[in-house]
Amino acid sequence: MRYNFIGKNIEVGEKTKEKIEAKLARVQKFFPEETVATVTLSSEKLGTNIEVTIPYHKRMIRAEVSDADMMAAVDGAVDILENQVVRYKKRLRTKVRQSAEAYRAEYESLHIAEEDLDEEPLYKIERIKHFEVKPMDAEEAVMEMELIGHSFFVFRDAETENINVVYKRKNGSYGLIDPE
Repeated sequence: MRYNFIGKNIEVGEKTKEKIEAKLARVQKFFPEETVATVTLSSEKLGTNIEVTIPYHKRMIRAEVSDADMMAAVDGAVDILENQVVRYKKRLRTKVRQSAEAYRAEYESLHIAEEDLDEEPLYKIERIKHFEVKPMDAEEAVMEMELIGHSFFVFRDAETENINVVYKRKNGSYGLIDPE
């Protein structure tokens, strides 16, 4: 695996790169050698933020962790990445078992032993909710979302008639998902 290091408000030295590469060796074994991982380090008021992004077969495997200690943040990101890769391989195994041959090559290219994949289902939907999707604008949808105390809200755009989603972002602002 090759690494691309990016520093935001921080200088990434050679020793730091070597330490991070050593920690990322835990997930490196899952991917082909030509895989390129992008590691972004940024310094903030309360510590360090690390983001690791690994493109893999038209998908992105990504982890973002903030911690006062940079190496603790790297350890957290590696744990997240390892969990995501194992879950992804389980999902692919399910597809292959359902005779979806298009996923077989991708499934076999992930170097995870079968005994490391348990038989527990990946996701369990515990509740299904039905509701009326009302036509409104994005501002009205944000107001409705705040009234019910959720972090997202599904609505029909009054102008385009498309189904949209507004959501509350980590920094307190709002986002809009408008499908094409």
